[in-house]
Amino acid sequence: MPVFFELALVLAVTVVLSFLLRALRQPLIIAYILAGILVGPSGLNLIQAYDFLELFSQFGITILLFIVGLHLSPSVIKEVGKVSSITGIGQVVFTSVLGFGILMLLKFSVLEATYLSLALTFSSTIIVLKLLTDRGDLQTLFGKISIGVLLIQDVIAAFILIMITAISHASSTGLTNSLTDTLLKGVGFALLIIIIAKYVLPTITSIASKSSELLFLFSLTWGVGAAALFALLGFSTEIGALAAGVALASSDFTEEISARMRPLRDFFIIIFFILLGSHLALSGASALALPVLILSLFVLIGNPLIVFILMNVLGYERRTRFMTGLTVAQISEFSLILVAFGFKLGHVSSEVVTLITLVGLITIAGSTYFFLYAEKLLRLSGPILSLLELSKPKRNKEKRQEHFDVVLLGCDDLGYQLLPHFEQASKTFAIVDYDPEVITKMQKKQYRHLFGDISNIEFLEELPLHSTKLVISSISNLETNQLLLKFLASKHKGISTIVTAHSAQDALRLYDAGASYVVWSHAVGADHVQQILSTFGYGRGGFIKRKEKELRRIETILYI
Repeated sequence: MPVFFELALVLAVTVVLSFLLRALRQPLIIAYILAGILVGPSGLNLIQAYDFLELFSQFGITILLFIVGLHLSPSVIKEVGKVSSITGIGQVVFTSVLGFGILMLLKFSVLEATYLSLALTFSSTIIVLKLLTDRGDLQTLFGKISIGVLLIQDVIAAFILIMITAISHASSTGLTNSLTDTLLKGVGFALLIIIIAKYVLPTITSIASKSSELLFLFSLTWGVGAAALFALLGFSTEIGALAAGVALASSDFTEEISARMRPLRDFFIIIFFILLGSHLALSGASALALPVLILSLFVLIGNPLIVFILMNVLGYERRTRFMTGLTVAQISEFSLILVAFGFKLGHVSSEVVTLITLVGLITIAGSTYFFLYAEKLLRLSGPILSLLELSKPKRNKEKRQEHFDVVLLGCDDLGYQLLPHFEQASKTFAIVDYDPEVITKMQKKQYRHLFGDISNIEFLEELPLHSTKLVISSISNLETNQLLLKFLASKHKGISTIVTAHSAQDALRLYDAGASYVVWSHAVGADHVQQILSTFGYGRGGFIKRKEKELRRIETILYI
């Protein structure tokens, strides 16, 4: 069969399965692996040109890690904050240690248990971002923490790749010599990358950016070329691709490079997962049933519980802990790449590759449904979660007796910009938030504040609303605002309410629930633009004045 026809046939099978999985609201990565099983030796046996597909697969991994490197700039890592760093590192440590213990009890070798325990620690950035985007939760507190945790995992994954590269050379030179050699080479390459990133790449990317096609071509050449060079000098192509991405991470054109690389990454990484699925030895899968079940439950339930407990120690409310925990309830594409890399080095058997792939299929599918029914799961698991709480969030009971004209729920950008208005109007107000870092800032500003989660009906009943005239919610979660409106309608009917919504449909639902006014972002934005045009006209001078005012306001918000 001609190679081109073979590839077309494999992709056709993948498309059919992708439509089916899409209808079931599952990530398409599952369709890719299932397609590989179907077209591989365990199924229709359509794949013959394995060398050709291996090359495509390697290219996909290279581009994937190059894009990961693009997002590992020091400034971004600094922004993830203390909670993401502690939670990310803590989750990796506890998951790998507990996982290693489970795997040893299951009679795996030390090396295989090491690979598998590390693979169990990493969650899929691609899948989590998709789930957060679909729910509109990217800008929520748990969404921001989750993204930070994933970034910390990426940094740890990069370090693990470097260590595996060193260990892979240990057989010929000894582990100590290999680690020393790798360390010296690593330092040398790091210095070279730093010099190139600081003095060479900015000039080249600036010139190349004048043509988007040229920028894309240069970035691709840089990433693939660095990967090839690292491979020639004794490192892996994965490390080279990652280093090439990090070198461009501080560039002004990072987002454009990343955006143009993603379609290429998506196509070639599809081939990787198809190839991975085709290698699964399903004939022996029945013998792996117990380990697959135990490890899948560990990832689906154990990982979220680890995050839940860590964030409890840090002082976060139950809902934030629970939702953040759900984002680590699956293994990632890197987990599969890590074990596949170990198989290529001869460190693990094909059965281990089959095992981790099956765990990936189960956990990716399971975590997706966890997200779809997150609110119901939170309510149902409430009694169990209360037993796992090591400490209760501290709340100031005295403040419950105060009188406030306005209660502001959520002090994000919108909420913070309203505070000067309340002060000028001589209105007493209280800020309610469930982010300990926000509460700390409010303490420094000496604003009256309450710590708690308004999705908890018991907390709503504690709020001092007996003399409140207005409640404003800057939290745009539909279910939370509906709960708030239902509570106020039954307990405090005279209070006016302003709530926020993501879409026109959500706005209508909130009006139906009794909201006095709904801030719908697109409608407000359109009204604001019309007001600016009416005030300043269409000339450039008016916009410059408005721009200067907006920059001052943005700086005020960023440095609160």
